[in-house]
Amino acid sequence: MTGAPGLLPADLPAGLPAVPPVNGTVRRIAQIPGGAAAVGPFSQAVVANGFVFTAGQIPAISGLDDQPDTFEDQVRQTILNLQSVLEAAGSGLEHVVKVNAYLTDPGRLDDYNRVYSEFFGTARPARTTVCVSLWGVALEIDCVAVVAGATAPVNQ
Repeated sequence: MTGAPGLLPADLPAGLPAVPPVNGTVRRIAQIPGGAAAVGPFSQAVVANGFVFTAGQIPAISGLDDQPDTFEDQVRQTILNLQSVLEAAGSGLEHVVKVNAYLTDPGRLDDYNRVYSEFFGTARPARTTVCVSLWGVALEIDCVAVVAGATAPVNQ
């Protein structure tokens, strides 16, 4: 809440602590070598406080016009793209703690779950999956992961 326009620490409800400042650096990864170009003005990933926050990844191979034919292969390509982003940020699929998935067809959830399990197996990060309308793709996935070797702060 600190830093929000017009909201000062004194304006916070009683008992609600102010958000601590970000310690350390923030690193933005605009483009992944060998990956499809971003389709807008955003970073593919941002690394901050020991976490990697990815932008939504889609099943593009070299661009929007280059996608696998089957839905299952589109899921695989999307997760491979996500893996590339995570690795460029110093993390990997094994460090994912939260996944957000956006599907255009609720009837494909079982197919999605089957392929998702190939990559995440029993790791089972927290996940939200919703059905939405997307531009030219059947799905999009973003995630939050821990940077490899990072440790969580100890509660005080």
